[in-house]
Amino acid sequence: MLLKVLVTGAAGLIGGEVCARLAARGHTVTAMVRKTREVRGNDGAQVEGVQVLSGDITRPLMGLDPSAIDADLVIHCAANLEFDAPLPTLAAVNVEGTRNALAFAKAAGAGFLHVSTAYVCGQRDGPIAEGAVRSGTRFTNNYEASKALAEAAVAASGVPCAVARPSIVLGDHAKGAIRDFPSLCTVFRLMARGKVGVFPTQDQATLDLVPLCYVAEGIARLAERFDAAKGGYFHLVASQPLPAAELAHGVARVAHFPDPQVVDADGFDAGRLGSAERQLLTRMMRTFGPYFTRNPRFDDTKFRALTGLDCPATDSAWLDRLIAYGIAVGYLPKAGPSERPGSASRAAA
Repeated sequence: MLLKVLVTGAAGLIGGEVCARLAARGHTVTAMVRKTREVRGNDGAQVEGVQVLSGDITRPLMGLDPSAIDADLVIHCAANLEFDAPLPTLAAVNVEGTRNALAFAKAAGAGFLHVSTAYVCGQRDGPIAEGAVRSGTRFTNNYEASKALAEAAVAASGVPCAVARPSIVLGDHAKGAIRDFPSLCTVFRLMARGKVGVFPTQDQATLDLVPLCYVAEGIARLAERFDAAKGGYFHLVASQPLPAAELAHGVARVAHFPDPQVVDADGFDAGRLGSAERQLLTRMMRTFGPYFTRNPRFDDTKFRALTGLDCPATDSAWLDRLIAYGIAVGYLPKAGPSERPGSASRAAA
């Protein structure tokens, strides 16, 4: 059955690729944007066959007229992704904005597929079930807290709903391509440029990194199977998380990059570093450090059973493709004249 879908955050990385996939399959897609009229897939091409309209999730009913938009499902991708922004700033978009989107869906008689994050698990390690956020969960940053509050608003709304929880979304699996580099890529960049020469982590720490192609396809299939998805929470995550230290090892495998030193996060003294490196490392660890010292294991049994999808291997070979793409497009430093790939030279770019 073909759907009539309204996608919020359609100009974003996930929203644009979801629009591209649904439109290509013949669904009627209304793409809601705020600042830009362009809706692009991960390949950078403008998505054809979608109706683009302007809206603002911080306004009542998103500033839209529900009677003028024919939609039987709202896919809510719009969000503020700043990890360490003040909670009121994040809540204005991620919580109140979600309530406004829910109010629109209710007025339109539409279902609601909410895009959240697997990391609403907060500081928990070990097995994480596909269920509601546990009462008393302690979060590592305000972003996680705001997304958990948004999930609670969805559950309490009375609107037919399902929650999709991607983990950390990076580039396409086959080529590593990504239209916009997410904030975690800053860590690669700092190490690749020699600005930070150490990577504090713990032996058992893992990162759940997942390809954008898998996440967008998973959201599209949850939309197409919404009747079966209703009431559920679904993890869109890696089949096998990557050891956190692989971020540094991936940089070290590139001949013209420096070789970052993996150090024990618990025992490392940043005071031994120079002032500039210490400041950058402190800022980096304040934002991302909790993700480099944890080992959550997300169960995705319900998601795989409903969609028939299995995440492709998110291994060191995929990480190498991500880094190679970053180099090719100039996000990461290219080799200098005497530092061509394959040379033994290692110097800070």
